[in-house]
Amino acid sequence: MRPENDLASRWTPPKRQPGGRNDVRRIMRLFRPYRGRLAFVGFLVGLSSLVSVASPFLLRAILDTAIPQGRTGLLALLALGMIATSVANGVFGVLQTLISTSVGQRVMHDLRTAVYERLQRMSLAFFTRTRTGEVQSRIANDIGGMQATVTSTATSLVSNLTAVIASVVAMVALDWRLTVVSLLLLPVFVWVARKVGRERKKITTERQKQMAAMSAIVTESLSVSGILLGRTMGRADSLTRDFAAESENLVDLEVRSNMQGRWRMAVIGIVMSAMPALLYWAAGLTSSHGGGITIGTLVAFVSLQQGMFRPTVSLLATGVQVQTSLALFQRIFEYLDLPVDITERPDAVTIEHPRGAIRFEDVDFAYDPDAEPTLRGIDLDVPAGGSLAVVGATGSGKSTLSYLVPRLYDVTGGRVTIDGTDVRDLSFDTLAATVGVVSQETYLFHASVAENLRFAKPEATDEEITAAARAAQIHDHIAALPDGYDTVVGERGYRFSGGEKQRLAIARTILRDPPVLILDEATSALDTRTEAAVQDAIDALSAGRTTITIAHRLSTIRDADQIVVLDEGRIVERGSHDELLAQGGRYAALIRRDTDLATAADSAATAA
Repeated sequence: MRPENDLASRWTPPKRQPGGRNDVRRIMRLFRPYRGRLAFVGFLVGLSSLVSVASPFLLRAILDTAIPQGRTGLLALLALGMIATSVANGVFGVLQTLISTSVGQRVMHDLRTAVYERLQRMSLAFFTRTRTGEVQSRIANDIGGMQATVTSTATSLVSNLTAVIASVVAMVALDWRLTVVSLLLLPVFVWVARKVGRERKKITTERQKQMAAMSAIVTESLSVSGILLGRTMGRADSLTRDFAAESENLVDLEVRSNMQGRWRMAVIGIVMSAMPALLYWAAGLTSSHGGGITIGTLVAFVSLQQGMFRPTVSLLATGVQVQTSLALFQRIFEYLDLPVDITERPDAVTIEHPRGAIRFEDVDFAYDPDAEPTLRGIDLDVPAGGSLAVVGATGSGKSTLSYLVPRLYDVTGGRVTIDGTDVRDLSFDTLAATVGVVSQETYLFHASVAENLRFAKPEATDEEITAAARAAQIHDHIAALPDGYDTVVGERGYRFSGGEKQRLAIARTILRDPPVLILDEATSALDTRTEAAVQDAIDALSAGRTTITIAHRLSTIRDADQIVVLDEGRIVERGSHDELLAQGGRYAALIRRDTDLATAADSAATAA
């Protein structure tokens, strides 16, 4: 049977087919909401291309007409025209950059938000099998790596393509023979660029996986818990060596990614830079055979050809960049395509004033379809305001049982109801408002005490926060702090003791005021004195609420209305404390064990 706290195998994303037309179409759809602004960018690009093409024709007129004929007025006009084209291109370029960057950043925002929203909807099972660093890397590194592509590629593609087409048309208008010479090797260049792009795409996928691995190491080992564990275990040097090894692997991948195809692209650049010499040679041959080309035409043509050089190379580089970025998009699409196991039904039920009656009706649950069930045939009835305690050995399914009420997991058989309504039919807002959970692992944000408490009820007043803290018996301690409720708790609340964190968690739940309360071994890690203080706070929290307690120390559940004993996912005993003791079964054995441990601890303390 699978233990209730087993992390199982580490999650790996489902395999997807290599990127192709579907991924490209999907990427294009990301820009659909901004097509108006992109159309305006396209208009600016067209104007810029027309203005750029005009400049060589002005130059030809200067060389072939204005200067040879001594027409100074025409010369001044043509020169002013060339200056005006430069100014116009500068203005158009700034506007293009502003709009395209704005659109690109909006697309990045949409992607980040979509990934975060999808992850918020994933079941608890996903996060128990996925390293936190892997999730962070997808959002930060993968989406961040797409920034240049998303913010500039669309504009660059349209701008460069338009510039190349306009230049080719102008070159043909000047001399078709020189145009043929200029474009002779272009198909070869395109083939080389596509090949380089495919190679870089493969390396990029490896690089992003390596960055995710490094991010996981940083997240795990440089957290407060990681630092404490590393130092107390004397593993700081070992962790540093592990990180250095991962970083060394990343160095190799980064070098390979940047150098892949660099020589081939450099050869393209050299050939295109040498093209003017080939044009001069071709023009000379043409002239020697009677096909004269004027100096103005030749200079204008070379100017066009050199002007086309930059957008052509940029276009080829953009093609390489797009193929490389497909690897990043595929990693993001893997998260966006994750199946959401727990969803809210379109006709979800809302309960305005829930009473908190809980029923488990022949409930089965398994973490994996092929695994042995963790829970089998669970039938329980907890009336509104009643209390249920669940005990059993580690791995018996206690915590799993509690996870089904707030619907952190869905049952695989039977159903769990609140006030007669299947929890799968309830709206998420109703579930969150109805069920409060206080677990052994208390999580606090790196924020002030007040902000941590207000997470349960953002609109809570200072008076309500203070009242909740008093009920949880933590107000006096908070008030004694230099900054009071404005004190920053530190990462995961490490400025507070275990008992103080538990009472803060209880205060947070009191503030939310749910009618159903799940206590998942909330005092199991505390010493006796602290446990007593926390138990008083729990008693205040539990008053008048339906309470399900997952018990480790049995002394805390003697007064429960009903106690059930789980063994291998089945209920083997049920009854009150006195009834179960009288049966002399498993519960009685657990009580004797607790009594013996407490006696041994008292004897040890007395001896010390």
